[in-house]
Amino acid sequence: MKPFKTALAAVAATGLMAGVAMADGHMKDIVDTAAGNDDFETLVAAVQAAGLVETLKGEGPFTVFAPTDAAFEALPDGTVENLLMEENRDQLTSILTYHVVPGKVMSSDLEDGMTAETVEGSTITISLGDGPMVNDANIVTPDIETSNGVIHVIDGVIMPEGTM
Repeated sequence: MKPFKTALAAVAATGLMAGVAMADGHMKDIVDTAAGNDDFETLVAAVQAAGLVETLKGEGPFTVFAPTDAAFEALPDGTVENLLMEENRDQLTSILTYHVVPGKVMSSDLEDGMTAETVEGSTITISLGDGPMVNDANIVTPDIETSNGVIHVIDGVIMPEGTM
């Protein structure tokens, strides 16, 4: 019964989030959708600091595995502040683009053990065993459609090898 409740909760959350992606009857892009959600304040600030706003407002399509503010808060103390410093812009950009896959990948497209190359150039791995995951982060809300792709909300910040 638990998987059914989890799936039902995910569908309900997706429905609520999908409403956020609309403005004046038009679907918002990835950046505007994230900026309109209080759970993504850190992500939006990081995207701005890395100079990726225009890229993620571009035509796409993109699939973004978007960490929540709580996911960023779970990083060691000082990590986010350090990454937001101008001198660490390359490292921040690397981490953020590791959360982006070219193309629009919906949850129905995910398969256990599949891999995908990120915009950063490294590979992420999807697992479906105990619920959908990307690397070691749970996908807590899938399939938030935007005008230029899709957002999957994750509960952790995933890191490419060699960072931090």
